Amino acid sequence: MLMFDLDSDAGFGRALARDLDEDLSPLEIRRFEDGEAKIRPLVDPRGDDVYVVQSLHADAQASPHDKLVALLMLAATLRDHGADRVTAVVPYLAYARKDRRTKPFDPLGSRYVAQLVEAVGVGQVIVLEAHNPAAFENAFRCATRQIEAHRAFDGVADEFRAEPLVVASPDPGGVKRAQLWREHLAGRRQGEVGFAMVDKRRSAGTVGGPATVAGLVRGATVLLIDDLVATGGTLVRAATALREAGARRVIACAAHGLFVQGSVAALGEPAIERVVVCDSVPPSRVPSGSALRAKLQVATCMPLVAAAIRDSHAAWCR
Repeated sequence: MLMFDLDSDAGFGRALARDLDEDLSPLEIRRFEDGEAKIRPLVDPRGDDVYVVQSLHADAQASPHDKLVALLMLAATLRDHGADRVTAVVPYLAYARKDRRTKPFDPLGSRYVAQLVEAVGVGQVIVLEAHNPAAFENAFRCATRQIEAHRAFDGVADEFRAEPLVVASPDPGGVKRAQLWREHLAGRRQGEVGFAMVDKRRSAGTVGGPATVAGLVRGATVLLIDDLVATGGTLVRAATALREAGARRVIACAAHGLFVQGSVAALGEPAIERVVVCDSVPPSRVPSGSALRAKLQVATCMPLVAAAIRDSHAAWCR
């Protein structure tokens, strides 16, 4: 197995390699004055099972577009030089939010990314908590593996073993995600775990209409789960409705913490007691000393991603 990390500053690939008891393979990354980059593996990939780690979130150095192109360039280079299989390990997959057409001339971002990835010879894509798992699987023709992030949040749920517990979705689109976690937790607790959903309508990027809660939440600790948090508006709206419906507390859990502009103020509001995200995206946009930072918790998804890679490599070796 060879493993390359295209985002060494984030530290995810380094920690992942450590979990797998593997060394990261060296890369030459040369940046030109106009913004182009040359990315060259410094080991021979011929005949090997190769994993390229690159989370497609924006940071101070690169946009999601930059990171996608870097992933494509390295994957193509590895295949050109004889790698038997290249797996893209993409903890956060950008462009997945637009997975269906709702207006005339809408793009299908997830499908276009899939076509690019497949065109350079990537044989498998591993992601953490796709925005829409069914759309993710349907977009790609190569092998895919979607890791459910809720298993990283089990420790949070375990803190409330003695209390009534409800798993909630902040919108209709996340119902399946919440139901899967509810079923999983019911097995762990060997007891009943409730389910709730908050209705949401979005048009032209604006959420409107009443926030109606379906499900019994009065007196319960509510675990509000989503695939990502960007502005925080969806989670805050849902948490407010849940508290008004009688929830004792609301803990917001999201696989990917993007925390774009406005999120720090929104999520600092008291409707949400705690915000828990995975380490797929570093929470670098959340300033120290803010109300959000005080209630932010990072749960590691590293063992889940490492297990997926370990299983994949074992299957390749057979």
